Amino acid sequence: MKLPKLLRNKFYVTFFLFSVYVLFLDDTDIFTVYANIKKRNDLIAQNEVIKEKLASNKLALKQLDQVYYLEHYARSKKFFKAKDEDIFVIIPSNARKK
Repeated sequence: MKLPKLLRNKFYVTFFLFSVYVLFLDDTDIFTVYANIKKRNDLIAQNEVIKEKLASNKLALKQLDQVYYLEHYARSKKFFKAKDEDIFVIIPSNARKK
């Protein structure tokens, strides 16, 4: 039985076996590297979102020093009311449960 020339060369066979081991069998195989790169990109995107939220929270915190904005924030976000006002909740007739 005659083997092809590439299979008789020990350097090609060694390189092929080494490549298979590195790409598929090692602890840091190609699939692990791909998963780590994907996770890194997700974390970078998440970091950008958190930075944007941090910037908006810092701006809101600076604005809370002003009395007008503090009152506006309390009324719109926390549903506070002034002492001399009444709040009426109007429920549309089509939203009532039967």
